[in-house]
Amino acid sequence: MTTTTPNKNTVLVTGGTGFVASHCILQLLQQGYPVKTTIRSLSRKDDVLAMMREGGITAPYHLEFVEADLNSDAGWDEAARGCQYVLHVASPIGHTPKDENEMIRPAVDGTLRVLKAARDAGVKRVVLTSNFGAVGFSHTDTSKVITEESWTDPNQKDLSTYNKSKILAERAAWDFIKREGGKLELVAINPTAIFGPPLSAGASGNYLLKMVLSGSMKRIPNITLGIADVRDVADLHIRAMTNPRAAGERFLALSGVITSLPEIAQLLKARLGPAARNVSTKRLPDWIIKISALFNRRAKEVVPLLDRYREASNAKAREILGWQPRSNEETLLATAESLIKFGDIKA
Repeated sequence: MTTTTPNKNTVLVTGGTGFVASHCILQLLQQGYPVKTTIRSLSRKDDVLAMMREGGITAPYHLEFVEADLNSDAGWDEAARGCQYVLHVASPIGHTPKDENEMIRPAVDGTLRVLKAARDAGVKRVVLTSNFGAVGFSHTDTSKVITEESWTDPNQKDLSTYNKSKILAERAAWDFIKREGGKLELVAINPTAIFGPPLSAGASGNYLLKMVLSGSMKRIPNITLGIADVRDVADLHIRAMTNPRAAGERFLALSGVITSLPEIAQLLKARLGPAARNVSTKRLPDWIIKISALFNRRAKEVVPLLDRYREASNAKAREILGWQPRSNEETLLATAESLIKFGDIKA
């Protein structure tokens, strides 16, 4: 597949090597948009081009690369120059650092760098990739579904550093728009757990599913989660980018049906046949995780995910943007098949 005739509305996508960003770039090129993307080193350019070829873009003529890092001012003015829209997807991710500011400062300061460059370049709208952690983790009324009106308290004790960084980055973005954004418009996308087929072997994302499929998760913790397909998350970014009604809004991204890790394991076991031979369906009691958290860093990261209320609504994205997400089952099976295809999981 090749691109359609390009239109004049160039889009900047930050963090082009990332899981969500690569799908955003792919869909934009498929729709005929000229795209710029930032990568921390131009040595990763071929990785992005390979992902586009995997997605069917045989001649990505309308894709331009700019070297830029969230920790530095360098490159951002060049990246935003000539762009009509910005999808700010890049964000620090990884295991919890000893100093939380190692993750929080790049998330917050990087977001402000992107917004300032966008404003100064005359960009019309920035779509910011936030997350569900910025919306629903302080919601305690289980008689009501979580909507975009909710905000998570960044000072909540059981928050992961990653979620805290996303909250503070989104808060900083809205404050910037209010104080000094000028004519620049902002939209936030708040996805739940993102799964979906990667565009390359070893791609970021799908961490939980990889652990379940590989059998490295010997017992399955009772974690509930909403699921968003990466292809649908990219689609929602693009819808939010152009829809006049999206300006100044937040949009939760999830299929609409909450599931659990044990249910996911059961689905994979039932549907994948021999490819799921390493999948465990044995449950890990909450009390074991809580005791392990006293001396195990990974268990400590899991504890805040237990007993978390996640019933959330995607009605706003459906009604305002016409968004139609895939089912959990379609997403999970497509992800598993893709991971096996790329050799990330041995069938």
